[in-house]
Amino acid sequence: MAKPKQVYVCTNCGFESPKWMGQCPSCHEWNCLEEREVQKTPAQAGARQGISRSVIAGALQPLSKVSLSGNERIRTRIPELDRVLGGGIVRDSISIIAAKPGAGKSTLLLQLAQQVASSGYPVLYVSGEESESQMRRRSARILRDQIHENIWVLSTAHMNEVLSAIDQVDPALVILDSIQTFFLDEYNARPGSPTQIVECTNAVLRIAKDPAHPRAVMMAGQLTKDDELAGVRSLEHMVDTVLFMEADPVEEIRTLSASKNRFGSTGEMGFFTMEEGGLMPIDNPSRFFMTNRTPGTQVTGSALSVLKEGTRPMIIEVESLISQSFTPYPSRISECLSRDRMGTLISILEQRGGIGLYDKNVVVKSTGGLKLSQPSVSLAVLVCLASSALKKPIPEGTVFIGDVGLTGELKKVPSIDMMVREVSRLGFHTIYVPAGEYKNETLRELADTRLIRVKELSGVIRAIFGDYRKELLS
Repeated sequence: MAKPKQVYVCTNCGFESPKWMGQCPSCHEWNCLEEREVQKTPAQAGARQGISRSVIAGALQPLSKVSLSGNERIRTRIPELDRVLGGGIVRDSISIIAAKPGAGKSTLLLQLAQQVASSGYPVLYVSGEESESQMRRRSARILRDQIHENIWVLSTAHMNEVLSAIDQVDPALVILDSIQTFFLDEYNARPGSPTQIVECTNAVLRIAKDPAHPRAVMMAGQLTKDDELAGVRSLEHMVDTVLFMEADPVEEIRTLSASKNRFGSTGEMGFFTMEEGGLMPIDNPSRFFMTNRTPGTQVTGSALSVLKEGTRPMIIEVESLISQSFTPYPSRISECLSRDRMGTLISILEQRGGIGLYDKNVVVKSTGGLKLSQPSVSLAVLVCLASSALKKPIPEGTVFIGDVGLTGELKKVPSIDMMVREVSRLGFHTIYVPAGEYKNETLRELADTRLIRVKELSGVIRAIFGDYRKELLS
């Protein structure tokens, strides 16, 4: 009998080495190589014997003749989740949703199981972290004892038991919470190790992609301290869809986005609020990300703009606060803007707008905690800062859309016509945009909304606040 081969495997990235090293040459982490014994499994032995040419010839067919029946979607009946997935869960797909502890991924998966089961599909929910009684207690709180009979639960971290349960229940949807907790007997490695994660994923991958009986698989994934999916990088390549859920530590809002989606766009974003009954979809994000003020109320340091998340434009509010600094280095604070971008915008306002902030503390935030990474909000941020510096409010019902260059010139952004139409549809009466041509259908749909085209930043500030330069000199 041949002596088992010994290798050293990195627990962080899965790199294999024939000898021990203090630092992994792949991910550069220290003291992360563990000794493993490589054993040939029956599956590997069979694979080395080769596959007969007749079997390959029987499976070979032109791409145009491949049936699309296995790619049908299962509607989750959770509108924001369907939006991010591209219209529902593909029957023969495998997806993973990752989030920090407490963000709500298990809650969303339980609600997903309830909705899919209510549509007439059997669902198998397997948890490697909770017992059956814990899952029942959580479902009673979220689903309020309206648990569908098509939901089957199993508490185990043993993947071999999971595979047997799938054969017994024959579910259309399999939910694994979470993939880092499962292990297979055939591999001598601890749960959560790169070997177990990859092999357990391979096991459910073969089940999901079975052409005779395709199944959808949804897995929960754990994040590392660097907010990356725990395990080897190849895990993200193996699955069809990778979803990330972000939770604001203060707000109740949850955002869901896809970093990879083989069956849809990665630009879509879903919004939820965490309530006692679970995650509730936000049907109208535009109203959610604006402060609900009494008509006629005027405040300084508040401006409205538009973000485009996937195919959906949303009205968002930018707020700013400027105060006198009594230290040599004024503070620049913003969680919604990167430090470099905030510094660039402040420099543009000082040099091209003529409003000095060199001795002022500047704080910028967005309502709801949205990241202001798109160029369409640059004009709104600058006008918002000008409003705080000049201590003058922006007229009610005014929206700003456009990018601002280092020269102070306003520049059009992608999908600006769609953004303008959305602003007009929501009833805002004034929109400041970069000068240029706009589509005829956009101009026809404006109704009572004024579209003010301006070439430079100083022109926008002057139109809003009057001759502000004289006031700064006085």
